[in-house]
Amino acid sequence: MTLILFVILVALIFEYINGFHDTANSIATVVSTKVLSPRQAVMLAAFTNLIGALWGTAVAKTIASGLVQTSVVTQEVILCALIGAIFWNLVTWYWGLPSSSSHALVGGLVGAAVGAAGRWDVVIWSQPNAEAWYQGKGLLWKVVVPMVASPVAGFMLGLIIMTTLYLVLRRWKPRWVNAIFGKMQIVSAAGMGFMHGTNDAQKTMGIIALALATGTEQGSLANLPEWMSFLRIGSGKEIEIPMWIKITCALVMASGTAAGGWRIIKTLGHKMVKLHAVNGFAAETTSASIIGLASHYGIPVSTTHNISAAIMGVGAAKSFNALKWTVVERMAWAWLFTLPVSALVAFASVRALMAFGMIGTFPS
Repeated sequence: MTLILFVILVALIFEYINGFHDTANSIATVVSTKVLSPRQAVMLAAFTNLIGALWGTAVAKTIASGLVQTSVVTQEVILCALIGAIFWNLVTWYWGLPSSSSHALVGGLVGAAVGAAGRWDVVIWSQPNAEAWYQGKGLLWKVVVPMVASPVAGFMLGLIIMTTLYLVLRRWKPRWVNAIFGKMQIVSAAGMGFMHGTNDAQKTMGIIALALATGTEQGSLANLPEWMSFLRIGSGKEIEIPMWIKITCALVMASGTAAGGWRIIKTLGHKMVKLHAVNGFAAETTSASIIGLASHYGIPVSTTHNISAAIMGVGAAKSFNALKWTVVERMAWAWLFTLPVSALVAFASVRALMAFGMIGTFPS
């Protein structure tokens, strides 16, 4: 029981870190274009993250039961998965790199599960039919393919939207463009924050639900007093996400968001490409659209990858030389290493606990 509560606490710490780590995703452009002050932008992001987090559970169900076999999952496995994800989030935050909290958590979960079982077949790699894909099964189609496809889509859609806006607005006076899109960017930034909540906040919901479902199935929660009976969750093929988990995760992420993430804001909003209000509107609209579609299908995509790729596409619409490619290269390396490093840290954490006898034999 104590271990389960500790796992939940660590999961909420991850959610808080996710909030301040990924704040920049939804507000970097609106801050860099000076449409909103940093404080105003952070409060807008915190509020819209909170609302978005309560909207649906498709992504949470993917994390809870669609990536690894639940038979190999224990509280120790979940704890090590969170250690891997938190480690990578803090490293990339320190260096100001906009990496993916989503992929860090997925990598941590996969690495911990493989470390516990000692074999690869505990990972749900793919499913052969469209119905299973829609329901959230398969690392290949739910994580690996979208990890590549969503940034490409973000770049292309950002390029198309910005090119279209250049054609439509070519006879407008700059002051009218800035005045109108300054207001429109507030709406697009709010939409970006909302979509960020629908996707990112749900990953921790899935982890907490998985921990409680595992505890219920293994009997760890059998002797709970009546007033704590809400902690028991049925396992089964598809784990349901109770409302109290949704609300808790939403509030914690909103709190983390309110803490800000200025190192990453500097990278996204200033170092990569110079932005104006119309550029920020195009980038945020692009990213929010892709994330919203992914959330509908339960795909845990990276908000970071999408908004970064959208900003690149928007910048490329003016000129490919407008992009600062050294910054883009640093970001690309961070993206590339997210899954393997978080998985390796989680794997090593499991093996270390086993070596020191701090945990027993894992299910085969």
